[in-house]
Amino acid sequence: MKNIFKLFVLIMALLMLAGCFTACGDNANTDTDTSSDTTDTSSDSGTSQKPDEDKTFVDFASTVKFNPGSGRAYAEVTVRTFVDGDTTHFNINSTTFEGSILKARYLGVNTPESTGQIEPWGKKASNYTKNALKNATSIIVESDDSKWNPDSTGDRYLVWVWYKGEGDTDYHCLNLELLQQGLALASKSSATAYGDVCTNIYNQAVSHKLHVFSKEKDPDFYYGAAYPVTLKELKTNIENYRDKSVSFEGVVVRDSNQTVYIEEYDEETGLYFGIQVYYGFNLNYFGQEILTVGNRVLIVGNVQYYETGGTYQISDITCNPMRPDDPESIKLISEGHKGAYAEVGVKDLLDGKVSIDVTKVDEEGNESIETKTFDRGFITMHASASLKNLTIKRIYTTNNEDSKNHGALSITCEDEDGNEIILRTIVLKDENGKTITADKFPIGKVIDAKGVVDVFDGEYQLKVFSANDIIFK
Repeated sequence: MKNIFKLFVLIMALLMLAGCFTACGDNANTDTDTSSDTTDTSSDSGTSQKPDEDKTFVDFASTVKFNPGSGRAYAEVTVRTFVDGDTTHFNINSTTFEGSILKARYLGVNTPESTGQIEPWGKKASNYTKNALKNATSIIVESDDSKWNPDSTGDRYLVWVWYKGEGDTDYHCLNLELLQQGLALASKSSATAYGDVCTNIYNQAVSHKLHVFSKEKDPDFYYGAAYPVTLKELKTNIENYRDKSVSFEGVVVRDSNQTVYIEEYDEETGLYFGIQVYYGFNLNYFGQEILTVGNRVLIVGNVQYYETGGTYQISDITCNPMRPDDPESIKLISEGHKGAYAEVGVKDLLDGKVSIDVTKVDEEGNESIETKTFDRGFITMHASASLKNLTIKRIYTTNNEDSKNHGALSITCEDEDGNEIILRTIVLKDENGKTITADKFPIGKVIDAKGVVDVFDGEYQLKVFSANDIIFK
């Protein structure tokens, strides 16, 4: 009886094991790709196709030709400002657009973000657009009908962007190329003039698992727990990131007192955005080497309001040389850069205002553009700057011997229009290591100066780090 029971148990075990293998085999042959990157939220992708990487790749985009006789509105333009993969500002000879500037939102496509919070493949899409148009000999924007149509923000216009390269006989449609390269999702494209080809292109990009439709990681994207942002996004929405971890890129322009100053140029506004990063005494040698002046770096740290300085800064940064892929570690991107030291007027720095279009996204994912006004000094604070033709009016020396700033100078200067600004120095040293005193800067002398924009008691000023950065005229 026991033998029969053992045989029964053995048979049941074998049946269960066979069932497991069958289930595993079925699961292995199931396409489980549910990544949101491969989802066309516009509901216009046409008939879905299963991925087939061996399928021949067809250049559908090249089959579409620009037709000036289509009846659709069009105009030849030049690039004014690059924004991101699907947004460019163009100079256009038309009074229809304010300031003869057409802010173009590319029809039929939606590339990943690269100007605010950064998304995977956003930089690649942006660079693809920039390279195509920078090398173009002619650019045409075309509406989808006989009128120029604004997008949902009311500030940008929906267009097809055509470009012709050196030696080309035909124009290329940049919108279709972005979609074909897998650098954009389709966005209400089936209802457009080129809807049929958009559907074919989209399905092919999905089938070949290109970029946004792939499971591969974007090598230019930071995948850590921090919010990936640009310095522009960080500065224009700084309170939204307070006490949160962020990651961003920029060039190190100065290093002083366990603090580096980082700047990044924004093509849309033509401004340099800056921020200070406090690395303290705990950052290891490798991290301090990464933060060398002239390096372009990826910063990962926490946004904090520095009460003593009355400004925001980044802190709690780390470097893990043994784990180069550590998502919490700062990283070196490239070397050999220089601070811009863009010239700015005294009055503009002290009292100037700048209006910046800030993109807002609601809970449903709808975009809107809000124009916000900022102090010029706040936006460029901690970025490099230079001031020209200043006359020295008076000098104050910090004489508190217990202060780390003992010997630092506050040089009050006046520009040619009578506007006063303070140059605040660190403790300056000569070639022999001796402290440079106020008599080095005679009253009445005219100078140029460069440093980083700073603030003290609510007043913007220029922080100077070397005696060589004050040049007598």
